[in-house]
Amino acid sequence: MTFGGTDDFARPCVSSITSSGHRLVLLTADGVRIEAEYEPYRGPGTGAAEPPAIVVAHGFTGSLDRPAVRRAARAFAQYAGVITFSFRGHGGSGGRSTLGDLEVLDLAAAVGWARSLGHRRVATVGFSMGGSVVLRHGALHPPAPAGADTPTEGRDKEHGGRIDAHADTVVSVSAPARWYYRGTAPMRRLHWAISRPSGRLLARCVLRTRVRAEDWDPVPLSPTEAVPLIAPRRLLIVHGDRDTYFPLDHPRALAAAGDAELWIEAGFGHAESAAGAGLLGRIGEWAVGSFSPARPSP
Repeated sequence: MTFGGTDDFARPCVSSITSSGHRLVLLTADGVRIEAEYEPYRGPGTGAAEPPAIVVAHGFTGSLDRPAVRRAARAFAQYAGVITFSFRGHGGSGGRSTLGDLEVLDLAAAVGWARSLGHRRVATVGFSMGGSVVLRHGALHPPAPAGADTPTEGRDKEHGGRIDAHADTVVSVSAPARWYYRGTAPMRRLHWAISRPSGRLLARCVLRTRVRAEDWDPVPLSPTEAVPLIAPRRLLIVHGDRDTYFPLDHPRALAAAGDAELWIEAGFGHAESAAGAGLLGRIGEWAVGSFSPARPSP
């Protein structure tokens, strides 16, 4: 099964059935194998109508098998079919993490798989590093022009790909607004770890996260620069007032950069590990409701 021609963003190449749905390996545009899993819609009226899909992009050191990612997938499956995957360098995926740069290709592969399964409406929901990736993916992979039969060349100048997979709605949770941020103790520890061989060894052995040693060249489009390029598609920025990684100037800068809805969540910490059932349910409802002209208020 493929998505079309040689410029496709992904090709499912290994498939299996799990207790929750279908698991397979996706091949990205640059040849990295990415593990992914599909969980079917399990909400009210299952089978009565074609559901949308939600593609979940985890944070740094996460993977599709992490308990927090599985919890998010179960919550979102009450609103849509759900695809989870492990970014390159994480879990059972190949390659090495580029900390949000080439991960855009991993997300494009997962969105492309959702569309190959027949989902005509796809939302992306990203957490922390994944939150920055969904923003850049949304900017670099716009929809084809109305009436076009095939994908067309778009904004993805960084990676040279054709536009095969786009998100219709974007939700970014606990994301940074800018690169190289070291203003909090957790981010200073993170930068120390990824910039040293000993830190990368620790990440590989303990966290199952393999990080590329080379610096970005060129520096990718920043999350704040990506936001205005997502319009006219709907964008939601979610952030906690107890986030120890990125203070509130980050979500406010993201929301101010373009047409975005902003939720500042009282008592919420950082990313998927801190997201409770209530917040996940509201995000799922917003993502699905955003496909209607009049979406419910949170």
